[in-house]
Amino acid sequence: MNANLATEPLAVGAAAPAVQATDQDGNEVDLAEVFRNATVLFYFYPKADTPGCTKESCGLRDAYRKFIDHGVRVFGVSMDTAAAQKQFVEKYHLPFTLLADPEGKIVEAFGVAKRNGHASRQSFLIRNGKISWHTAKVNPETHAEEVLREIERQSS
Repeated sequence: MNANLATEPLAVGAAAPAVQATDQDGNEVDLAEVFRNATVLFYFYPKADTPGCTKESCGLRDAYRKFIDHGVRVFGVSMDTAAAQKQFVEKYHLPFTLLADPEGKIVEAFGVAKRNGHASRQSFLIRNGKISWHTAKVNPETHAEEVLREIERQSS
């Protein structure tokens, strides 16, 4: 399959994929367990420590307390290695988990398009194991505010 082929992201209402992942510390993460009975922001970004991805991740970091106050867990995913994710977390003091997906298993499970060997920038909100919101048009500068508005909308 062509790595740049367009793909369909999971639709709102679909079950979140129950795949195994590796975090920035090399620990295995069971996504079925993460998504069960929880609200999770799952954001995909092209490459750790690049300008847009840094701006997006630092915006989420700066708004992290608000996510926690809403009971939302945050996970970032890129096709970087665990070592690259760890450097990114440490350099920018990111308080949330980054998942390493060098083989693109998570990217494919969510139907996120790949461009030039990188995941496209997309976000999903997952509530109790189901996709409750998705955007494929992420602005790195305003992403945190957009997601928080959606969380508040879903909570009202």
